[in-house]
Amino acid sequence: MTDPLANPVWSALTGPHAGFADRVGGAARYPADVAPFVAVADANAWDDAATLLGPGGRGGFAYAPGPLPDSWEVRQVFDVHQMIDAGVPAKEMPDAIRLIDADVPEMLDLIARTEPGPFQRRTIDLGTYLGIRRDGRLVAMAGERLHPNGHTEISAVCTDPAYRGRGLAGGLVCAVAAVIAARGDIPFLHVSASNTTAIRLYEQLGFRINRTMEFVIATAPL
Repeated sequence: MTDPLANPVWSALTGPHAGFADRVGGAARYPADVAPFVAVADANAWDDAATLLGPGGRGGFAYAPGPLPDSWEVRQVFDVHQMIDAGVPAKEMPDAIRLIDADVPEMLDLIARTEPGPFQRRTIDLGTYLGIRRDGRLVAMAGERLHPNGHTEISAVCTDPAYRGRGLAGGLVCAVAAVIAARGDIPFLHVSASNTTAIRLYEQLGFRINRTMEFVIATAPL
C-alpha cells in the first residue's frame, strides 16, 4: 500500500510515530493513554491484533481490510470523512498559545464538554497543540495527532459553546496547518460523516474530502 493515508494509523506507527508503537507482527497500537487507535497491516494480521490487545481487549480501527473475523465482536461502526488540504490558508493566529503538559487538565475538561473525538492524557505528546484563552480560561484548541509519512492530522478542534461563531476554530486550524506546512507535511483531518457543520467549515477553509472510511470499534476474542 503506497498511499499512507489509506491506512493512516499503520503508516504513523510504522513511520514517524514508531516510538509510540506497541507492536506484534502486522498489528500496532498507541498506548492507551495516548490514543485508542489500533492498526493492522493487512487482512492476515487479525491474529496479531488479538495477541496485541489481549483476550477481550478493545481497540478502534480506522482501516479494516475486509470484514473482521467472526471471533471478533464489533461494538460500533461509523463513517468518517478523511479530508485533505486543497488550499488551506496556513497562517499564524496572533492570540494562539502553545499548550503544554500543565494545560492538560483544562484540555481534557474542554474535550469532555465539546466531544470532538478521542483525546487522552498523553495525546499532547503527539505534536503541537494550540489554544485560545479568554479571561484566563481555555476556550478553544486544536492540534496534531496522527503522523503518517509526509502528512499530519489536525485533531481535537473544539470551542467552548459560549465562544462559538467567532472564528476561533477556523483560526486555530489554519494556525496548526501553518506548523505542519513549515515542516513540509500536508495537513489532513478526519470528521464524522454526519457532522455537516464541521464538514462545511473545513470545506470553506480549503479542505476537500479525500475518502470515506469506516471507523470500527471492536473487541478481540476471549
